[in-house]
Amino acid sequence: MKFWGRYSALGASVALAAGGADQLFKAWAVGVFQASPVQKIVLAPFFDMVMAWNRGISYGLLKQDSDTGRWILVAVSLGAVVALTVWLAQLTSRLPALSLGLVIGGAVGNAIDRIRFGAVADFFSFHIGSFHWYIFNLADVAIVAGVAGLLFDQLAASHKSAGKQA
Repeated sequence: MKFWGRYSALGASVALAAGGADQLFKAWAVGVFQASPVQKIVLAPFFDMVMAWNRGISYGLLKQDSDTGRWILVAVSLGAVVALTVWLAQLTSRLPALSLGLVIGGAVGNAIDRIRFGAVADFFSFHIGSFHWYIFNLADVAIVAGVAGLLFDQLAASHKSAGKQA
């Protein structure tokens, strides 16, 4: 099993930047909400900052209130990071390496929260009228951007190969 490849340094740098930015922002935001009685900071008519603790995974699915469940989610996250690192070592182009770096950094950022706090700190809340999207953090943004980059890379590759076959 190969753990380091041509684009591993790039992916690791992106992962470190994404995870670091996530943890720095969370440290600041948790401090702001703990030090203030304010429960919501309105940033725009459609965007607020709120403090929410997510004990599950995306959208609060698989909510875990026990220490056993928490550590299972940490183990699953770290297992995914190992698998993504192996995948990263096999890559031969930049975009997927950047994308996997974002996913790895986001996964590590959220795993750190589970280890430190027992839950993931979420802050960003988009809404239109009474419709509210789920509350998320920078790690989630990194994961979604990384997945989007991987999908774009696959679509571009399949479009190129379809053009060659025609």
